[in-house]
Amino acid sequence: MSTRTSSLALTFLLVAGPMAEARVLSFQVTTRTPVLDGRAFGAVGAYERLTGKVFFAVPVANPHNSAIVDLHNAVGLRNGEVAFSADFEAVRPKDPAKGNGTLIVEVPNRGQARFLALVDGGDQNLAKDAGDAWLLKNGYSVVALGWQCDTTGDGALRLDAPKARSKGRTITGLIRGDLTPSRPMDDIPLGHLFLGSIGGTEYPVAAPEAPRNTLTWREAPEDPPVPIPRSAWSFAHLVDGKLVPSDRHIHLNGGFQPGRIYQYIYVAKDPVVAGLGLAGVRDFVVWSKQAADALVPAKRVIGQGFSQDGRFLRNFLYQGFNADEDGRMALDGVLAHAGGAGRGSFNVRFAQPSRDSQPMSSIHFPTDLFPFTDTPEWDPFTGRTEGLLDRATADHVVPRIFFSNTSYEYWGRGGSLLHTDATGTRDLEPSANVRYYHFTGLQHFSGPFPPAQGAGDLKGAQPQSPLPVRFFWRAMIASMDAWVREGVQPPPSSHPRIDDGTLVSLDRYAFPALPGVRRPTEATQVPRLYFGPDWERGVISCQPPATLSFFPILVPQVDADGNELDGIHLPEIAVPLATYASWNMRDASIAAPGSRVAFEGSYLPFPKDDEARRKSGDPRLSIAERYPSREAYLERYAKVVDDLVKARWILGEDRAALLKRGGQEWDAAVR
Repeated sequence: MSTRTSSLALTFLLVAGPMAEARVLSFQVTTRTPVLDGRAFGAVGAYERLTGKVFFAVPVANPHNSAIVDLHNAVGLRNGEVAFSADFEAVRPKDPAKGNGTLIVEVPNRGQARFLALVDGGDQNLAKDAGDAWLLKNGYSVVALGWQCDTTGDGALRLDAPKARSKGRTITGLIRGDLTPSRPMDDIPLGHLFLGSIGGTEYPVAAPEAPRNTLTWREAPEDPPVPIPRSAWSFAHLVDGKLVPSDRHIHLNGGFQPGRIYQYIYVAKDPVVAGLGLAGVRDFVVWSKQAADALVPAKRVIGQGFSQDGRFLRNFLYQGFNADEDGRMALDGVLAHAGGAGRGSFNVRFAQPSRDSQPMSSIHFPTDLFPFTDTPEWDPFTGRTEGLLDRATADHVVPRIFFSNTSYEYWGRGGSLLHTDATGTRDLEPSANVRYYHFTGLQHFSGPFPPAQGAGDLKGAQPQSPLPVRFFWRAMIASMDAWVREGVQPPPSSHPRIDDGTLVSLDRYAFPALPGVRRPTEATQVPRLYFGPDWERGVISCQPPATLSFFPILVPQVDADGNELDGIHLPEIAVPLATYASWNMRDASIAAPGSRVAFEGSYLPFPKDDEARRKSGDPRLSIAERYPSREAYLERYAKVVDDLVKARWILGEDRAALLKRGGQEWDAAVR
């Protein structure tokens, strides 16, 4: 049988009964491929991978769609409904009856599906490598659904949503972007340059000569911007040495210099109804549970999001999208990882979903927005009392939720605001359906092993933290599935706290003075921003926004080695061979060495022996002073692994892999 099937033959029109109620009109399968040539995965049997599109329609008048910005202005509005579509990638048991009934819906990061590779340790393209196939052997189905309207690149899963016009007239507005080059550049893109590629495409320049178009530079995020004369820059880029007009680039005479923050503002037109991505996820999930012949029928659905997509899920809950148009619950469980206390630019006019919040770029975008906590909290600045789950609570659709974060989010994404009050003076406890997990010593994404420095814009002064999140992920999935399926309580929350001194202000942060290591003097601030009088309607008119004040940011306290005291400790933290700092300073070669590099932690190995310690002046005990032998180290390491398994932070079946990793880390540290 061919592994590619005609899309026409695999297009199904869903027009009757519960399927029509779920607002999924049809789906189209463009490729259908057996996973690893039809290999059986335990009792579940064979899996298949499908790609294609799902087609939706939402009625403007339904109150559960009222939060979608510009829905009533959508081009193509017919019979009171707005149509749109989304790309998907699905991996499901060939015989659905043999699956475990749980569907994991991945919110893809900037259009790229990564969940299968992250959890199973193989390749996202299962035709190349399925890793150990843990998800498949356990009967899970996984669907990645496009939700972002401006994704780009090979294989990107995209939301195809209509543009908005007001009574047929073109809508214009101001777009803002920023960039800190790590090398000299003649031109910069207007789209969000993210880790060397475009995380979100730009809105084209509508009026190149408009006086509101500006370009500025500054050295640090809170410095006043310095205007660059209009005669010194243009909307253009160099092509074969010639300057060519462009509505997608900015050219600066003399070039953009590394280490400076450049901010551009320009007039754009034709915003996309970006909030339809939230409705698409909602309706796909309910359809999967309600329609017996859905693309991937499921008894329960867990939403998974990492970083940008963890923030998407927080936004999804806050704006009331976990109730469908008939008030039914969408997601039964939520795994929101590495989103800190943030949300994002997901459902606003001229949305820029890829913009986040980094030490030297994507500054003061609508990313970190009050409220931050799941339970209602009071903001003394505005007098508002509000919680992230207020809408879900009112609609009786609160799912089971894990808000998990790495150490980086406490420095780079307002992580402390997730579980403190808005004044930063007291701890707040989660509601019954929520857990807060802090994975100590991990950076935003798992770094390479053996440890190595980042590259390009992510070149830090130190090697990255190599601690893996993969094994935590598997245990979290198993715990969430058991909680949703059978009501089995997951491990309790574990995170730094004010009341026991493990969460402190930056001036009390007690990181040791290590030779050759620069320490940060700031953490990414979370400002109260004013985006203009129509912000409550999702319309930004003030660019850049006015900064009204700042929320207090607290960071996890550390021990004498510089490792964090609180949270869930891998053996590498409990029985350390190194310091795993939750930050990494920019390498001098990419300029601005006094600032942190985005996303990364630091790997700072202990001296090998007493002689090396004395020679370097390192205050930390050496490896030889801590552990008499490799065997003694691994014995202590194994005990920590067993404790993690007992506490259900790690699955028992992953014990051997962790023990193997411990041996490899010892060998690398003493080499």
